[in-house]
Order: sequence, then C-alpha cells, then structure tokens
Amino acid sequence: MKRISLVKEAHKLIKDRLQPGGIAIDATVGNGHDTLFLVEQVMPAGKVYGFDIQQAALDSARSKCGQLSDPECLTLIHASHALMAEKIPGQHHGKISVVMFNLGYLPGGDKSIITRTDSTLLALNSASWLLAAGGLITILAYPGHPGGDQEADQVKHWCGQLDTNQFRVSTVYSTEHKDSAPILFMVSKMC
Repeated sequence: MKRISLVKEAHKLIKDRLQPGGIAIDATVGNGHDTLFLVEQVMPAGKVYGFDIQQAALDSARSKCGQLSDPECLTLIHASHALMAEKIPGQHHGKISVVMFNLGYLPGGDKSIITRTDSTLLALNSASWLLAAGGLITILAYPGHPGGDQEADQVKHWCGQLDTNQFRVSTVYSTEHKDSAPILFMVSKMC
C-alpha cells in the first residue's frame, strides 16, 4: 500500500473549505507549517488564531509567517488549546471555518512535552462549538509515541460520540492500518 501524507490530505480538504476572508484556528502551532498554510488561505482579510503552550513554537510560527504582507491575519496565543473558547473573541464564535489539530510533540523539541488527552478533549469540544456550519476540524493523531496511543483512542471515541445529525466523521490512515500508524480524523459540521 502506498504511504500517504496525512498533513497533505488535511491541507487538501481545508483548501476546499477555507477561503480568503475566512477564520481558522491552528490548535497546535508546533513549528508553524500549518499556521503558515492557514494564513495563506485566509489572506488578505481573514484571521488565524494559533495556540501553543511552548514559546519556541510560537516564535517559529511568527518567523515563518513574518514575511507576509498583513500581520493582522495572525494572532498567536501562548496558552493551551483547551482555552480556545475563552481566548477566541466572541464575535467569531460559530464562524470558524477550520480548526486544525496536529497532536503529539513539537518536532525537534522536548519529546516529553506532548499534547494531553484531557486538554485535547476540552479543545475538541470547544472547536465543535466554535465551528461554523459547513466547517471542518482536522485532527492528526500519533499513537506511536508514549501517551499518543491513549490520546488517539480518546479522539476516536470523541468522534464516535458526536451527534450524527450535526457532524460527519471520516478517518484516513497513513499506511495500512497498524496500531502505531498516524491517523487523520476529519469532522465536518453539517448544521
């Protein structure tokens, strides 16, 4: 079976949903690659909010996005993604087109600092509430690292508990299904 890039799969889906002027959230900024991608989609008049608990991640994202013509498109928030409902301005609640999660640890950083199941589930609940009708949540989970298997299982369980009248969920694996293979969950809000 051909290996696919789940990040590229997420980006393809997002390009169909996120237009210039849209609003997006990068729930896990990391090195800033997804943040930059989201900013490029919403420019010139849109908005991207990026969350990370590590200042190094925010600095990396700021550096990657620094050459953009409109810095007003990006707001980086040094906080847990679990706080997104309170950190996103009220006028944007229910108007978010896309929320991206790329779980795990900061590539090139301290691998003991990982996303945690409890905060991720809180963030997913907030994201589903903040999302506009027709919006999309992408969740890239990595069960192959310590703590990642439990988080991926809980994300899968969370997806399974969503109201099927409001949300449609699909799943893509990067390789043939292996317990340690990364998983991309895609949650579309229908109404």
